[in-house]
Amino acid sequence: MKRGNILTDFSYSYRINPKELEILTGFSREVPVKVGALAGALGLRVVLATLPMNISGLIQPAEDGGFVIKVNRFEPKERQRFTIAHEIAHFILHRDKIQAGLVDSVLYRSKLSSRLEAEANRLAADIIMPKEAVIAAMQEMQGGDEGVDALAQRFQVSRQAMEIRVS
Repeated sequence: MKRGNILTDFSYSYRINPKELEILTGFSREVPVKVGALAGALGLRVVLATLPMNISGLIQPAEDGGFVIKVNRFEPKERQRFTIAHEIAHFILHRDKIQAGLVDSVLYRSKLSSRLEAEANRLAADIIMPKEAVIAAMQEMQGGDEGVDALAQRFQVSRQAMEIRVS
């Protein structure tokens, strides 16, 4: 599903580097958003890794001077996609706080404050479930009984993530 310009979808857009905002906007025009390709366009490398059960992902400096996102290979694909979006959000909003790395638990908790984690979650939701695209999908389904499950499937996110997004 392709969308028009949804530049206004991104919370915290006033804090996002204009070049990065342009990249985010470009990738948000088609769902499901290709989060791996988005990470690559931002100069981030994504790696599936064997992480402890309570760790969903992390972002850390790479040897080449860039950053690498590691995602727990044992979690469902939908959760991996949200984790990638969450780590992208940390990169965009909190790059100066990454230092040696940020590790996010399954509850998306790190050493950062709850406020910064909430910001990363909100921007991750904006990235992976662009507001205008969700609204358009809901309008397409009007009169149907597809609901949250169909939206979650279309955006390749968990039912829980979509429930939060549409509430």
